[in-house]
Amino acid sequence: MAGKPEPTRVVIMGAAGRDFHNFNMAYRDDPASRVVAFTASQIPDIAGRRYPPGLAGAAYPEGIPIVDEAGLGELCRDENIDQVVFAYSDVSHARVMQTASTALAAGADFLLLGPGRTMLRARVPVIAVCAVRTGCGKSQTTRWLARRLQRNNLRVAVIRHPMPYGDLERQAVQRFATRADLDAADCTIEEREEYEPHLAAGTIVYAGVDYAEITAQAEREADVILWDGGNNDFSFIRPDLHIVLVDPLRAGNETDHYPGETVLRMADIVVVAKANSAVDADIQAVINSARRINPRAAIVRGASPVRLEDPGAVRDKRVLVVEDGPTITHGGMAYGAGFVAASAAQPREIVDPRAAAHDEIAQVYVQYPHIGKVLPALGYHPAQLEALRATINACAAEVVVSATPCDLGALIDIDKPVVRAFYEFAEAGEPGLGSLVDAFLIEKKLTG
Repeated sequence: MAGKPEPTRVVIMGAAGRDFHNFNMAYRDDPASRVVAFTASQIPDIAGRRYPPGLAGAAYPEGIPIVDEAGLGELCRDENIDQVVFAYSDVSHARVMQTASTALAAGADFLLLGPGRTMLRARVPVIAVCAVRTGCGKSQTTRWLARRLQRNNLRVAVIRHPMPYGDLERQAVQRFATRADLDAADCTIEEREEYEPHLAAGTIVYAGVDYAEITAQAEREADVILWDGGNNDFSFIRPDLHIVLVDPLRAGNETDHYPGETVLRMADIVVVAKANSAVDADIQAVINSARRINPRAAIVRGASPVRLEDPGAVRDKRVLVVEDGPTITHGGMAYGAGFVAASAAQPREIVDPRAAAHDEIAQVYVQYPHIGKVLPALGYHPAQLEALRATINACAAEVVVSATPCDLGALIDIDKPVVRAFYEFAEAGEPGLGSLVDAFLIEKKLTG
């Protein structure tokens, strides 16, 4: 009689988000699989830690190690890995297949887990806001939707794509209602960029690691769940209405990044974002691309108007621009809303921060050579936050324009005046996103 087959040995490649979710959904309780390790990318200082036993489950009493992705080939060979699961987002199609080649050459299969195995189901309607690239404007669109739903007397909970960079077990289920909640959770800049504007508008935000429990808690206090996506990933929760943003400032990216093309093919509504900033040819190019890839989706236009809280404080000054971090790093943009807003205010000079960059920040410019004369707001851990502070204060500027959605001046001591740049979603033309959302609410009997 044949013995019991050995479990399939698995490595999950990730960035402290989708990887953990895929494990929870597909592998944690599967006796036929053994997850040997996670690999880490995109997020600094994740490698060298462990996915804790309290989250990994009874089959993993010592947890699961998280190792550097750079050693993937050796890991596969040394540990006799059978399957490599790719589980992070906003990477080029070419990069995905180059990674696949490493796994295949080491003798392993290469897998991408799809929505069927990884999406949860909620007991209340779900509207998901996703995008083809990081930095398209998902969060401002989600905030706009939350306000619209609340005006219909609906209780709204936002569930945010994960960013658990600290104590994973303590962060399993996070509920944020006030800034004090963010302080208590030791949230990073990247987390605050996403959460603070929602909280300022009075919207509850959930995030964490265990999205089954997160969804269960959110649906108990909400009539509608808004999925606020991260990067260009698809939703962890099955949407009843799927909104996907495309970016005419990066025309062509809707078909060359993973899993952005996937979410575009799944969309019910495609929003052409930043229509106020793009040229007509690029707007038409992304519309044509969306129609070709997903002819059933409705297509609307959206704007992203930018304003400075005090333009006079910028005029004729030497200005340092601090931008939203992920948009500028793996989002691939040379600059963002802060640079646009500062330039319009007629500064004497936009100061290049590279000359003053602290070593840890200087490494970011080496890793992402496309970045222009702006400083990405990076603060994944205290040392990086201190490096950001040191860089800002060493920069030969008179004023800082901060376009990170969080209050940077409340987190670090800056020795220069800080002028914040704000940007929100606005409809641009008819039919608008609002009319399509209203029709969805009527369909779901969510209007009075």
